[in-house]
Amino acid sequence: MIENYQGREPKISVVIPAYNCEKTITKTVESVINQTFTDWELIIINDGSEDSTLKIISQIHDSRIKVFSFENAGGNVSRNRGLKYAVGEFVSFLDADDIWTADKLASQLKALEENPQIAVAYSWTDYIDENDEFLGSGGRITVKGDVYDKLLATNFLENGSNPLIKRESLISLAGFDESLTAAQDWDMWLRLAAKFEFVCVPSVQILYRISKKSVSTNLDRQEKSCLLVIDKAYQFRPPKQNFNLNSSLANLYKYLTCKALQKPLSRQKALPGIRFLYHYMMYESLTMNRIIFIAKLASKILIIMIYPPLLNRNYRKHP
Repeated sequence: MIENYQGREPKISVVIPAYNCEKTITKTVESVINQTFTDWELIIINDGSEDSTLKIISQIHDSRIKVFSFENAGGNVSRNRGLKYAVGEFVSFLDADDIWTADKLASQLKALEENPQIAVAYSWTDYIDENDEFLGSGGRITVKGDVYDKLLATNFLENGSNPLIKRESLISLAGFDESLTAAQDWDMWLRLAAKFEFVCVPSVQILYRISKKSVSTNLDRQEKSCLLVIDKAYQFRPPKQNFNLNSSLANLYKYLTCKALQKPLSRQKALPGIRFLYHYMMYESLTMNRIIFIAKLASKILIIMIYPPLLNRNYRKHP
């Protein structure tokens, strides 16, 4: 039963940038509609879709859904456009191919209301494929308070569909950096972490979809943008003196190497994986366990180069 909240602003604004997502948008929107917390508005920014996305959205009837259409301008611009329309006290962004568990908003809102000094609540992520099949588990990092240095070392939020954020905090930072072609979510979370505290909901509540068309599969673009984000973060708020930049770079190249080994597997992805693995080795402090791990990554790259179809059937990874 949807409660009647007419006459006052919703507690939470959800923003979905939507571009040519006809295959996934229904399940994504349904994951918002099925939330146990119901005092929300859903703002869908149709970013110049050329497929049936807009038609499909128009067939979903819920008075809490608002749709705005623009010419194609990219995800960053769409998120900022959605933020301008948002009126909720809290905001959460959801990519048009990802899914939330039903308790996502309720759990994160509870964490923020129990910690009024905190501006951002995040949860854990699992990875699914184009058929909603489980691919692997994300990180399980639980931190609270000033998380800036930890977040600079590794993007433990992992994606742009994760946190619930106080809207006033987002507005104070002028939204997402529209000049970035990738890693814009990590950049936004870092700028938030530089000024505000975080809290974790230690539960898997984001199902992040991996597909051939995902922005995150463009590994070279990911690398360039992530390096820009790291450099930008150092200028925005320098980390503590004992912070090791090499650890941040090692985690970045470890992440990119694992991305190259992520389904769907291909030789095209494995080739940059060789370069990423080399950089990972250069920046990582090598121990016996890490040498063994690197050897496993190298062997998987070799197998993918030789015969990727076999691994596409049987391989399971940890991002």
